[in-house]
Amino acid sequence: MHSDPSPNAPAAPTLRTVLVTGAGRRLGREIALDLARAGWQVAVHYRGARAEADQTVADCAAASRPGQALRHAAFQADLADETQLRALLPAVCAGLGAVDAVVNNASTFEQDSVHDFGFALMERHWRSNTAAPIILAQALHAHLAARNVGPRSGAVVNLLDQKLWNLNPDFLSYTLSKAALETANTVLAQALAPLVRVVGVAPGLTITSHLMSDAEFEARHKLSPLQRSSTAADVASAVRFALDNPAFTGTTLLVDGGQHLMKFDRDFSVM
Repeated sequence: MHSDPSPNAPAAPTLRTVLVTGAGRRLGREIALDLARAGWQVAVHYRGARAEADQTVADCAAASRPGQALRHAAFQADLADETQLRALLPAVCAGLGAVDAVVNNASTFEQDSVHDFGFALMERHWRSNTAAPIILAQALHAHLAARNVGPRSGAVVNLLDQKLWNLNPDFLSYTLSKAALETANTVLAQALAPLVRVVGVAPGLTITSHLMSDAEFEARHKLSPLQRSSTAADVASAVRFALDNPAFTGTTLLVDGGQHLMKFDRDFSVM
């Protein structure tokens, strides 16, 4: 004979699954780990770095709360290939079950300017940075509608850049692709409501790269009103907040220590 659960007993946690693109390395990896620690089941997307994606999956499993039966897995796709892109969310659903959120983190970031601008590089940025997030948002909405769930059941977070609020002439194709995505935030939030919320997160200078030395990164990271730009943990926390807060849609969280308030004539990487 089974007794009824106590009315004061805590409810079992709801299993939530999130797809994080470009989660094998750098900022995407930190977002994936943060969400795993918070109880999310994480689909780790990667394009070519399978070993790094597998390591993120293993680390997500280690970071998950004890006692939770969470599964994390890696999924490969070239986001610039529409056929592979459209197969990504169905593959995640087949591997991990129902999906509740998408974090569009993967991004192409290549230097060009108005003087060497051309169709080919613009199209590369457009495909991965703008079209891919829109198609994944579209796919999530269709998936949730087929599940017949209630309002605000899904969320999309698009990673943007404080650069959009502090324009300079460097990385023209990248900037245009992210500006289009920022506009898409508004359009998607309107078109996919009330089922899906759409939120932007715009970091400042967060992680160093081959384009600058450690000393240069440290100096430029301090160029903000708060004398400190964003860290990977700051950005991951903002993404988690955007996913969790049911009142957020059609807006962007700038997580940059106020760098967008300062005028920079050049991009951080080429200053």
